[in-house]
Amino acid sequence: MKYNSIKKLGRSDFVNMGPIKLRQPIPTQEIELLDPFVLLHHYGPYPINEFNNPFDLGPHPHRGFEPITFLIQGEQLHRDSLGNESVVKAGDVQWTTAGRGIIHAEGPTKEFVKKGGELEGIQLWLNLPAAKKMIPANYQHVENEKFLLVNSADEKVSVKVIAGELDGSNGRIATQTPVNAYMIHAKEAGFFNLKISKSHQSLLYLLKGKVAINDTTTLELNEDQLVWFEQDGDGASIKAEQDSMLLFLSGEPINEKIQSWGPYVMNNQTEIMEALRDYQQGKMGYLPS
Repeated sequence: MKYNSIKKLGRSDFVNMGPIKLRQPIPTQEIELLDPFVLLHHYGPYPINEFNNPFDLGPHPHRGFEPITFLIQGEQLHRDSLGNESVVKAGDVQWTTAGRGIIHAEGPTKEFVKKGGELEGIQLWLNLPAAKKMIPANYQHVENEKFLLVNSADEKVSVKVIAGELDGSNGRIATQTPVNAYMIHAKEAGFFNLKISKSHQSLLYLLKGKVAINDTTTLELNEDQLVWFEQDGDGASIKAEQDSMLLFLSGEPINEKIQSWGPYVMNNQTEIMEALRDYQQGKMGYLPS
């Protein structure tokens, strides 16, 4: 396997989002956009209890992209203007296609707040091409145990195939664009050669532990936690120096200009203004607080 060169390394520093702090590896000053991935937030772990519940997001709109949650720890209740209501648990994935508009709310379940625990997850914004920005909204929730796993030869690395395909195993999420999303769990000294399509932009993001990439680069917490690959090889190698967890994402670039404002990702300012108007006029639906 010819390993992909490393285009850029990225940190995952904390930013303030209202009352909470979370890590934001995309966008940064170094990596403004990793087409088709617009934003990546790593939130938590937050200690949640009846006296501390900062991550409770009331009803808010989206248009023009796909907001996706990979829940690592805890429980969240999802509600949306399509009438969906589901409890998302650790290891589950919720994949919302905002399309022409959706209103949703999410936060720890009442039961989880009462018993207390750690809440942690990844929020990803995946762009939609102009031709699909105004498609009907859709919501997918897949439970952890429904995903297929690909294991390394040494049985120390397990790759959960969420979307796309890996070594003949297909993800359970139906995607609007060519995208691969895997969650990787690696035990110390585990080794895995990860295949990457040459037509895809790709990244690895470290959530826990410490790993060597292509035998040349180390990812560790509070240092470089993200690697963005060139499109010049067949894949990358992962060797865990500690028990580790990583998110792999790849997708075909959309190569369109984008205009983002608040909860909307469109192609120009006029479309942003139309989104604001349509939300105010109730065209994205309704969701009670």
